[in-house]
Amino acid sequence: MREFTEQELVRREKVEKIKALGIDPFGHRFDVTDLSMDIKASVKDKSHEEVESLEKNVTIAGRIMFIRKMGKASFFSLKDKLGNIQVYISINDVGEEVYSLFKSADVGDIVGVKGKVMLTQTNEVTVKCIEYTHLVKSLKVLPEKYHGLTDVEERFRRRYVDLIMNDDARRIAFARPKIIRTIQLYLDNLGYTEVETPILGTVLGGAAARPFITHHNTQNIDMYLRIATELNLKRLLVGGMDAVYEIGRLFRNEGMDRKHNPEFTTIEVYKAYSDLEGMMDLTEGIVSSCCKSLNGCYEVDFLNHHISLAPGFKRAHMVDLIKEQTGIDFFKITDFEEAASLAREHGIEVESHFSYGHIVNAFFEKYVEDTIVDPTFVFGHPVEISPLAKKDDKDPRFTQRFELFILLNLMTQLINMKDLKIS
Repeated sequence: MREFTEQELVRREKVEKIKALGIDPFGHRFDVTDLSMDIKASVKDKSHEEVESLEKNVTIAGRIMFIRKMGKASFFSLKDKLGNIQVYISINDVGEEVYSLFKSADVGDIVGVKGKVMLTQTNEVTVKCIEYTHLVKSLKVLPEKYHGLTDVEERFRRRYVDLIMNDDARRIAFARPKIIRTIQLYLDNLGYTEVETPILGTVLGGAAARPFITHHNTQNIDMYLRIATELNLKRLLVGGMDAVYEIGRLFRNEGMDRKHNPEFTTIEVYKAYSDLEGMMDLTEGIVSSCCKSLNGCYEVDFLNHHISLAPGFKRAHMVDLIKEQTGIDFFKITDFEEAASLAREHGIEVESHFSYGHIVNAFFEKYVEDTIVDPTFVFGHPVEISPLAKKDDKDPRFTQRFELFILLNLMTQLINMKDLKIS
């Protein structure tokens, strides 16, 4: 058993002092009526006099993130689920006993505050504390506030600390369920049915991946955590459910890195009587709807690029995009040796297993992928790299398959940065 640090011992001593005052150090009911973001929005652009005339009373609760203790008055920053807000507390407003309790507070403690909204001399929105309530004593010391939790390994292993210290992580945590609800509403309104299919199965299918294996004691058989939802969803189409989707967990017993986790969530959508264009329309609608739901508009600024996710994404055949960048028209090239010669001229290694389609894909990866910024549907992948896709009736060298690209190059750079903030 590890020994406590000096600060942890001091905090445990404070727990006993709080108990001696007849206060539960680890929580009780406190009815919150206001949130930091809403308070700030309610007085935005108002003058000191206007804010004071409002006499706005609020009740907030959250974690203390910063304390500036002074003599008979102090400031602290309180963090709730939407952000931070400053609190001013004075012995004249709360009394000597309560102010003494506050003076024993540490960064990380959770407290409740009732008070009035005011502006400081620097125009910072602040809650003037009238009632101070201790709610939960923090026994652990939070990471140093200026640098936060920056160690990537630590952020993955202690997500709850990451949520406390990193606003981006918290923002994404709240955005994720909103995205899921938006997808559900969008698909439901189109007549799709959300389903739940079995996570345990006796056979593998739908993808090529190493499974997690478990054992069913009653039947005395090995079973697998699913690596894809595909097969069961397709069976539902066979059974007559013509439009289904599932947002579900998958499990793949393989490597881990910043982009791969053995347990993750996917969405799979299946629609009878549709085609490639129909599924592109559906994908475009989902992405656009999620953007509008989160941001209130279709516009996004990311990595110094302004992106519009409004409906109307560009749609282009892979071969046409290659021609735009290189001038080479692979529609007109049918001979493998000619394609291989062009590849060598352009610094592309022709591997032993390459055929015509592999060369086309290599040109796309080298000359096109990094140039795509605005949302673009790329379709017409060669059959050699799309074994499960339907062939194009007009040119059987290619398939009816698409991928959506947005800012691929910049996203790759972001992921590969050493100081990446994982979210």
